[in-house]
Amino acid sequence: MTITHAPAPAPEAHAALPLDAPDHERVLITRGPRSGLTIIVAVHSTALGQALGGARVWQYPHWTDALADALRLSQAMTLKNAAAGLARGGGKSVVCIPAGETLDEARRHDAMLDLGDAVESLGGAYMTAEDVGTSAELMAVVHERTEHVCGLPAEQGGVGEPADATAAGVHAGILATLEHVTGSRDVAGRHFVIAGLGQVGGRLARALAAGGARLTVTDVFEGKRALADELGATWVDAADAHRVEADVFVPCGLGGVLTPEVVRELRVRAVVGAANNQLASREVAELLRERGIAWAPDFVVNAGGVVYLDLASTPGIGQDELDARIAGIGDTVGAVLREADATGSTTLEAAERLATARLDAAR
Repeated sequence: MTITHAPAPAPEAHAALPLDAPDHERVLITRGPRSGLTIIVAVHSTALGQALGGARVWQYPHWTDALADALRLSQAMTLKNAAAGLARGGGKSVVCIPAGETLDEARRHDAMLDLGDAVESLGGAYMTAEDVGTSAELMAVVHERTEHVCGLPAEQGGVGEPADATAAGVHAGILATLEHVTGSRDVAGRHFVIAGLGQVGGRLARALAAGGARLTVTDVFEGKRALADELGATWVDAADAHRVEADVFVPCGLGGVLTPEVVRELRVRAVVGAANNQLASREVAELLRERGIAWAPDFVVNAGGVVYLDLASTPGIGQDELDARIAGIGDTVGAVLREADATGSTTLEAAERLATARLDAAR
């Protein structure tokens, strides 16, 4: 592993860094000369091809928390891209906003230029795209400094943002999981709890409501209540969402939501959502299995966006083929759930075996 970094503050005791050395190929840590912000690019693997993963702009208590996030997210991207059958490795970039600070438009623009320089310095090992806190328009700014970026606005020749595809893939995963636990893919009359009504969660809420589902929803932003009212959904406090008795819990916010405490309080048959890194620790997968709750691994379920970004940019790939590949996420989810049941393993282990087999074949 090659680590390149500029001087940065000393880590504090609360920084959630892994105890073991990361198995990443490269980790770049730099301070943006224009924005003054710490920028981290983690390339976990290029075994299947150029690493692909989004750029996250987020506020962290300490820059080492941003580093820990980048390490986890990039590793998950390796599994996601492999499980989705893409010829792409895994990577992630994080722009760390210090605690207590906010970015104005000019500084955010500068941060994207700095990110573009960081990506360019890796010589094509990593391609970035939009993620939490970024957009197609911001990727256009990144593009001013590097060609290794996708998801540009359509008016600039890009394929736009992937939220529709991500939501479609998660929806396919929900249907497959529902069929696994109930014997039917019909959402009508089923009760779903959606935690997080952002670009993906909001789209899922609309799709499930259109199918006749009963919804309980929440978000950390009170302004999302308007969508709940529009859809006739029940609104609950974010801290109580996991305690609602329902068929499926759908986490669509940030990661780490499935802690041992949360899983012990779940009153659902399945968990399927768009959030990355949902498990607070690997042990939670076993706890879900013990409780008889079918968990569809997030890196399989939420791959629609990266499938879209990769294939929509590939010459000769038509919309029908793209739609079929995204819908195929449901088939993969179903296979993972069945394999876990057949082997008595967790769904995490089953999904990792699928991804690892593809990585091993590439190597």
